[in-house]
Amino acid sequence: MLPAHADVVVVGGGSCGSVVAARLSDDPDRSVLLLEAGPGYRTVHDTPDEIRTAATVPVGPDSIWATRYTARLTSEVATTVSRGRVLGGSGAVNGAYFVRARPGDLARWPASWAYDEVLADFRALETDSDFSGDLHGSDGPVPVGRVPWDRLHPMSAAFHETAVATGFTAVDDLNAPGPDGVGRVPLNIRDGMRVGPALAYLLPVLHRTNLTVATGTEVLRIVLANGRAVGVEVADGAAARTITAGHVVVCAGAVHSPQLLMLSGIGPADELRRLGIAVLHDLPGVVRDFADHPEIAIGYRYRRKLPTGTPLLETVLHTRSLELRPYTVPFGTAIPGSGIADPVLGVVLTRPRSRGRILLDPGDPRSAPVLDYRYLEHPQDRADLREGVHLATDLLGAMTDLVDTSSLTTHLGTSLHLSGTCRMGTDDGSVVDERCRVHGIEGLSVVDTSVFPEVPSRGPHATAVMLAHRFGVSLWRSGAPQRNTGRLAPPV
Repeated sequence: MLPAHADVVVVGGGSCGSVVAARLSDDPDRSVLLLEAGPGYRTVHDTPDEIRTAATVPVGPDSIWATRYTARLTSEVATTVSRGRVLGGSGAVNGAYFVRARPGDLARWPASWAYDEVLADFRALETDSDFSGDLHGSDGPVPVGRVPWDRLHPMSAAFHETAVATGFTAVDDLNAPGPDGVGRVPLNIRDGMRVGPALAYLLPVLHRTNLTVATGTEVLRIVLANGRAVGVEVADGAAARTITAGHVVVCAGAVHSPQLLMLSGIGPADELRRLGIAVLHDLPGVVRDFADHPEIAIGYRYRRKLPTGTPLLETVLHTRSLELRPYTVPFGTAIPGSGIADPVLGVVLTRPRSRGRILLDPGDPRSAPVLDYRYLEHPQDRADLREGVHLATDLLGAMTDLVDTSSLTTHLGTSLHLSGTCRMGTDDGSVVDERCRVHGIEGLSVVDTSVFPEVPSRGPHATAVMLAHRFGVSLWRSGAPQRNTGRLAPPV
């Protein structure tokens, strides 16, 4: 039974929402309600095998744990992409890649998010089994480790050896500041199990009486009154009901968070009018100018049968603008139903200049929007990816004892790292301030990858968890009101 009111309503129980709800409920005098549209589970043992097993990425076309979206990668290339729709979000169904943003990435954020400012939060969220000291945590909820050298998949080991022989730097710790190069990927895996934020942060505190988690619950809009968020409207069978709140924190992901703002009348006025939605607050940056990592998959074949059941990615090579990913098994093996039979080497553009937008359907703005990536519109993006493809084929060509490159194929895709649809900043195109508060609306915050000023040059998951951890802990420390007062101190 959903409560009629909560001090904080968190919309979305994904990677960020799980962390925010857990941390805000640390104060027993604060009531927290977490609303997740997808299915859920209450204990590790109740968690389905597809969610637990790190070797499987359950986002294929028949997955019940993901939402599929139509995507236009370029004007000529269309596809579909999947994002997690389950308690834990995409962090519950991803490849367990847990690499931090680089200091240079965070230098493009507001000053309070500089690397030195957030290092304590990176440390607090993790238990790193390989490294200790000032850079790493030893008692955080998320386990972080790397596949031991003697257990690397043959492709991972051969790729690392070939990259080093070619002249690239061997990097022991990809989560430390330092030179680009090749190294083992930090993974949030324990005993073969993917430990996403829901398992790490949320499930251990579900016993709290001040925390309510409702799965299978769709939020229709944020309720506004006099320039303030005062609650949310949720689907209740064929009808709708309102839950009042002292503060609403939207953690619905880089696609649905901006869509929910739009459905609530918050966004570009011209676009809201086109959709037939009443303009309650003109905020031009919502849904516009997102960034993601384009990825070209170079297909080849193994010369002999190689192991399966391993993490999908164990080693990577980083250059100035690229990440090369030697996936250990074909996507058809790791992603049930994807149908991709050959192994691939991924070539990822990590600092893209092209920007995309999210397009809502005027006929049904609540339906899944179209993701208009506009990849490769900037000429430098095309040049950098061409350089990456040449480098990848050269490395594969040096591994002829393991791979057959006689029929290389290439395919443009996306790394599913969409960021910046509700960008943080102070300029006219930004949506939230450096404390994640929506410009011009009291009592409303957005906390997920949609607020990233730009996509990091590494996969965003570890940085997203850091963002949510920092938001939740800072808000908690700022001082909480008494239960059900309908007021909440802003984050600091």
